[in-house]
Amino acid sequence: MKLKKIFQFIFRRVVIVALLLVVQIVALIVIQMRFSAQSTWFYAAFIFASLCAVFAILSNRSNPAYKIAWIVLIMTFPVFGGPFYLLFGFNKLSRHTRKKMAEISSNTRRFAAPNRTVSDELAEENPIASLQSRYIEQGALCPVYDHTACEYHELGEISWKRMLEELEKAHHYIFLEYFIIERGRMWDPILEILKRKAAEGVDVRIIYDDLGSIFKLPDGYDRTLESYGIRTCVFNPFIPVINLRMNNRDHRKICVIDGHTGFTGGINLADEYINVKEIHGHWKDTAIMLKGDAVWSLTVMFLTMWDFIRGEQTDYELYRPHVHQEVELPSDGYIQPFTDNPLDDEPVGENVYLNLINKAERYVHITTPYLIISSEMMTALTNAAKSGVDVRIITPHIPDKWYVHMVSQAHYTQLIEAGVRIFEYTPGFIHAKSFVVDGLYAVVGTINLDYRSLYLHFECATWLYRSSCIGKIEGDFEATQEVSQEVTLEECRNWPCLKRLMQTLLKIFAPLM
Repeated sequence: MKLKKIFQFIFRRVVIVALLLVVQIVALIVIQMRFSAQSTWFYAAFIFASLCAVFAILSNRSNPAYKIAWIVLIMTFPVFGGPFYLLFGFNKLSRHTRKKMAEISSNTRRFAAPNRTVSDELAEENPIASLQSRYIEQGALCPVYDHTACEYHELGEISWKRMLEELEKAHHYIFLEYFIIERGRMWDPILEILKRKAAEGVDVRIIYDDLGSIFKLPDGYDRTLESYGIRTCVFNPFIPVINLRMNNRDHRKICVIDGHTGFTGGINLADEYINVKEIHGHWKDTAIMLKGDAVWSLTVMFLTMWDFIRGEQTDYELYRPHVHQEVELPSDGYIQPFTDNPLDDEPVGENVYLNLINKAERYVHITTPYLIISSEMMTALTNAAKSGVDVRIITPHIPDKWYVHMVSQAHYTQLIEAGVRIFEYTPGFIHAKSFVVDGLYAVVGTINLDYRSLYLHFECATWLYRSSCIGKIEGDFEATQEVSQEVTLEECRNWPCLKRLMQTLLKIFAPLM
């Protein structure tokens, strides 16, 4: 039995792909070392390639910290640095990919056109809120809505139970798009509903990220789902070829039911998210459920991604909220789901966060699993705190990745010196990604405060203004802070020298993690 399990592990796709990637990297290094040792011209060519890579980095539009990390790496290993940048860091899209991305933008712009009556009402009510909303409309092509109800879920267990209830009500279609799906006590009952609904004729579709789920699902799981009548797409399959596209993952979490009900937030479909499996202490996560007009943006996000992967051309008009929604819902403030695309050179997620921080008057309260921030974000947070704004951030006390947590802690000292209060969630790991500002604004979604989320992943979130659920988000923050431990400046300054040295070294390469 043990031998059988060993063979099953060895011949799993992820193991084979990983071994082939290692072979490619080793072969590349050996070839470079051998030819560089035998030929001065060959060595000079690689040095020249590295210099060209440095100039290319300096001339592109990427984040300065990302540039610095690559330049340090290239200058430290000049023979290998240039070729590795071309393989892993050069973000030039192929003509085919550019065409497909243009189609996504065209469809989003066409089918998610803003309702000028709603945006004009917001501008009249609060010009500052309107400016934030207009940026999202322009940067993400996602408009603001009224006639939408919002329900905040402060734990994964609550959101999961509500999702099961709403999935049972589906009569027409169910769309799921998740970074991680794993068989277990969370996913299995969802799958049973999906199988039953598909058999009843409901249009059930799933998108999951291959790398996010590769250790969670058996090989060929998409074919298994297809055999149940569930149409399935795998985003960016993990293949045994070194290429930049491995960096771009679908980190979104979207569930759409009949066009009028939607879920999004930090919660993936795996057991730790509902605390039936403990891996890093208590798992604190959050989500929101939307009902009404704003669900349309989540639907467009899903369908554009589906068409991008599948090469289809969907008739979007068939999936609008009013098609299957019997009555128009009353307004509950202004609600604006939005997406962030890593291939359009527009860091929407980071800019939304910066706009919230820069416009805050009383407080900014943040929960994030990772605090690996750019110089722009650091400046915004410290300036807000120095101006008298109450800035508080809750991060995990029990990390999922020790080296990432160490980089997060590397930012504590500068933030605390400026007046930012940092808390670590002592019961375990906080995976929630939320901002709440002045009791007026909030953002709940999938966007972490790290470089991968802000620059490399497909993400989504929801911007809220004067929605009734904002008070519940703030109340949850206060309750979470009560069970968290505040980090003091003295504590940071007393960290061992070796830890501070490690933090400094890791901080340099944080954008590449």
